[in-house]
Amino acid sequence: MSACVPTRAADQKRTERTHPPHSPPPAGPRRFRIAGADVSASIAVFLIALPLSLGIALATGAPLQAGLVAAAVGGLVAGRLGGSPLQVSGPAAGLTVVTADLIQRYGWRTTCAITVLAGLAQLGLGCLRVARGALAVSPAIVHGMLAGIGVTIAVAQLHIVLGGTPQSSVPDNLRALPAQLAHMRPAAVSVSVLTLALLLLWPRLPGRAGSLLRKVPAALVAVAGATAAAALAGLRLPKVDLPSWSNHALAGLPEGPVPGLVAAVLTTTLVCSVQSLLGAVAVDKLVAGRPGLPRVGRSNLDRELLGQGAANIVSGSLGGLPIAGVAVRSSANVHAGAVSRNSTMLHGVLVVIATLLMVPILELIPLASLAALVMAVGIQMVSLNHIRTVTRHREVWVYAVTTLGVVSLGVLEGVALGIATAVGVALHRLTRTRITHEEREGVHHVHVRGQLTFLAVPRLSRALHLVPHGADTVVELDGSFMDHAAFETLQDWQKTHTAQGGTVEITGRHPGTRISEPQTSGDCRCRPWTPWRNHQCEGPRSVPPAEQNTRGPDRSEPDPTATGGSSGSSGHELARGISTFQRNTAPLVRSELARLAREGQRPSQLFLTCADSRLVTSMITSSGPGDLFVVRNVGNLVPRPGEESGDDSVAAAIEYAVDVLQVRSITVCGHSGCGAMQALLNSEPGGARSPLKRWLRHGLPSLERMADDSLPGGRLAGRSPADAVEQLCLTNVVQQLEHLRAHDSVARAIEQGSLELHGMYFHVGEAEAYLLTETDAGGVFDRVRESDLTA
Repeated sequence: MSACVPTRAADQKRTERTHPPHSPPPAGPRRFRIAGADVSASIAVFLIALPLSLGIALATGAPLQAGLVAAAVGGLVAGRLGGSPLQVSGPAAGLTVVTADLIQRYGWRTTCAITVLAGLAQLGLGCLRVARGALAVSPAIVHGMLAGIGVTIAVAQLHIVLGGTPQSSVPDNLRALPAQLAHMRPAAVSVSVLTLALLLLWPRLPGRAGSLLRKVPAALVAVAGATAAAALAGLRLPKVDLPSWSNHALAGLPEGPVPGLVAAVLTTTLVCSVQSLLGAVAVDKLVAGRPGLPRVGRSNLDRELLGQGAANIVSGSLGGLPIAGVAVRSSANVHAGAVSRNSTMLHGVLVVIATLLMVPILELIPLASLAALVMAVGIQMVSLNHIRTVTRHREVWVYAVTTLGVVSLGVLEGVALGIATAVGVALHRLTRTRITHEEREGVHHVHVRGQLTFLAVPRLSRALHLVPHGADTVVELDGSFMDHAAFETLQDWQKTHTAQGGTVEITGRHPGTRISEPQTSGDCRCRPWTPWRNHQCEGPRSVPPAEQNTRGPDRSEPDPTATGGSSGSSGHELARGISTFQRNTAPLVRSELARLAREGQRPSQLFLTCADSRLVTSMITSSGPGDLFVVRNVGNLVPRPGEESGDDSVAAAIEYAVDVLQVRSITVCGHSGCGAMQALLNSEPGGARSPLKRWLRHGLPSLERMADDSLPGGRLAGRSPADAVEQLCLTNVVQQLEHLRAHDSVARAIEQGSLELHGMYFHVGEAEAYLLTETDAGGVFDRVRESDLTA
């Protein structure tokens, strides 16, 4: 017997050594299983990807097979290796302008080689772990770049929609447009109009039948409807032509001037990487807004960059278009209920099958229909929401310059102009300081608006020397930064002026202190968030024993009804607080509040929390005026809609926030030591139905959810709740989110992808905020991580 073949005795001894007697047999190999949700999601994504891939290939001037190759590789390679499980990659509209320019300059085979080199560059960036750094680019530049690309796509495809051929640049396309309109082809226009009409109207089908039909992607319906209409009408139009795969061109050695090739690789790398990384972050937000489904891990951006690089190498080698994360397909994947990367990979398999078996059907599609589809995508890339956002943040110049630069000069040049403009705007804000001097009622006021740097010291000195010796002076500092040169100038002048018999009061910012911590007059060392009872300037206020036993459900303030109303000292505290605000805080926020008064409120979030006085919403969220639309009640409860004797005030606030203010997220925030939850635990059936008891009945579903032994309990930063009250507080947040979803306006906004729901828990004693990450049973709450902030 050969020494390489083990004997039966030796085999038995090895088995006994590995598995002791009487132990269960080892488990067999794990079977590969695909969740049903992933299968249905992959079909939905495939039906969107197929026409869009052909349309983008048409828009770039590449072989139409290149779009299908990129879609398949994006699904299989990027889907398997990427760091964002639910992001769908493939040929992206954002790359259309770049790719079209490369094909025109260098030809198709060199463009494929540039795609391979861009993939290698992405691999290098991923290994260097610089993915997070790409997110440091100003959103105004990114959105401006995408808007410029969208305008370029729309203007170019308009020529094909009219039955003509696009030119090489936007100015050339605009100059040729009048002649194209004079010689447009009615057949191409009619097919394009039908495509656009179906794209626009299909998502708006009313009624129950409409909700079922809307499950079919509008892009597929538009192209299929236009193709069927053209075939039935017998229209003679240019159609999709897929040559034999034996003639498909693969990548060749790059040919052309080296500086131009390097610039092309850098441009492709930049656009692919930024679009993919921003798409991964957006997918994380979409996933976080659909609690109730299995948890999907947060994107690993460095791994995503590696996956995108590998996909571009494979796609370019096989003669495919450049690949990036695609927002439309990723959003469809998330909303279709995908739970793993299997949906993305399966959609790539379906694209391969369609490419091999559906060629006769694909060749029936009119090119005008695909052009209309891509033109609509280009128009959607110019987002009004993004324009409003950059306008609100005073970065509209950066957005406009980037957009015009991309349209007029190209992507790389437009982005460079946008970066230069952003730097210029930042420097302008830093150096723009307005210093004024005026005399009112014998008091000289020196008002400084803006950042006080060494560049403003000469103007500051001139203004200060206008103050006569011995005069009473108020220096108002309205800014967030003061450098050392300005500090010394102000301090030296203050000492000199005081020595000459004058008085100096500096408001808004004392030398050596932060602007966020204005000091009150005299020797007060208290901060704006210091409770009245703890103000050191007047000594701590003791709480009488009788008052300690008259706490309301949230137990942080005495119940005024128990003592016959508020005392005179409470009125004094209120007046003192108002006076301090007018003196210290009002000068800092007056301009911002004036802007809000002119423009109206446009909060981004509805924040629903408890009435407990220990929860200072602006403090724990670091928000300011106009940021949060706040609804507070006892126990942070959301009554179910239509419930008998329900509470319309909460429902009205939700409807107003979602439908009128169009908030983008709703947060339900609970807290530790909630008196309402304690009262709910101690409640007994029957008894007097006081207003408080009638209100707390909206929390009974939370109590029932917590009592359900079949569901796991809540977790707080990896630990079990400290007691039953904390358990109920956590469970109540999850339950009220369920009630929120039952409101029509909320359900409609979530379905449209315009609204996210979040759960939050604030531990008062620890001054620690926790975010809801899993909604099973009592919920899983984790601390806010730096990665959450960066994303």
